Amino acid sequence: MPFLVERYGEPYADSSCIPTYYVAEQTKRFVTVALNGDGGDELFAGYERYQGMKVAEFYNKFPSGLKKILNYAFNALPTSANPKNRMRNLKRFMEAAPLSTQERYLRWVGIFGRDLKDDLYTQDFKNSLMGHDPLIWLSPYLGLDNLALVDRLLAVDVHTYLPNDLLVKADIACMANSLEGRSPFLDHKLMEFAASLPVEYKMKGLVKKYLLKRSIKDLVTRENIYRRKMGFGIPIGEWFRTELKSFLVENIFSTGSLNKAYFREDVLEKMVKDHCEGKQDYSMQLWTLLMLELWHKKLLR
Repeated sequence: MPFLVERYGEPYADSSCIPTYYVAEQTKRFVTVALNGDGGDELFAGYERYQGMKVAEFYNKFPSGLKKILNYAFNALPTSANPKNRMRNLKRFMEAAPLSTQERYLRWVGIFGRDLKDDLYTQDFKNSLMGHDPLIWLSPYLGLDNLALVDRLLAVDVHTYLPNDLLVKADIACMANSLEGRSPFLDHKLMEFAASLPVEYKMKGLVKKYLLKRSIKDLVTRENIYRRKMGFGIPIGEWFRTELKSFLVENIFSTGSLNKAYFREDVLEKMVKDHCEGKQDYSMQLWTLLMLELWHKKLLR
């Protein structure tokens, strides 16, 4: 991790940079130029959160009484620390569904919710932010009322998530292994063509990547085309409870930790304790804090 922190040169906290690095390392053994699929999800609506946003819009048309009953029922369900638990994901959906389109999307793509940030930030750090709202990064695209909902979601990801996370991840991982990565989906003519298509060609009902799936139906087995999206994650939640626990604690609570200038230590301690005891899943939050501290140590000292 310290090696990757140095290579990325900024507080980069997408944990999939680790498997991406190793894939690039192994690929370099055989080729010097490799193609990837970056952009496919952002051009043809491949993320499950797009489905969630459509379902939430439908849900919000329910009578208020029915929504209250459903909320009560889901709130009564036990909380799971397993990020892949279906009931946990349903509860997360129900919590975000009543919010505005912009707040709901921020809740789903963000790592730290507003309540957690309010608890975690020191008062001096809060004051330094001067009321800055992270929605400023999403509003220019999610606020495009002339576009259909799915096209607005694609616009925000094409302008934020893709260039600021995914392309950075692949580029640095490849360069660190002297491998050239290429993204055919990001050919500007293909991107312009995809943007011009009716939204139903990208997501038909709740079928993601509709046109893309139809175009390769004779080339790829149906089992692969329609399986659930798997992503490229690693089990950091489990690692923080086992092999990486001491590494996590030694770094974010180390003497002179620069994180202490931003975050309340008592809240950090509770997050680590609750995560390690399986009461909550703070894997992404703790990973982000760890990478920030490693960046501080590697490049600011």
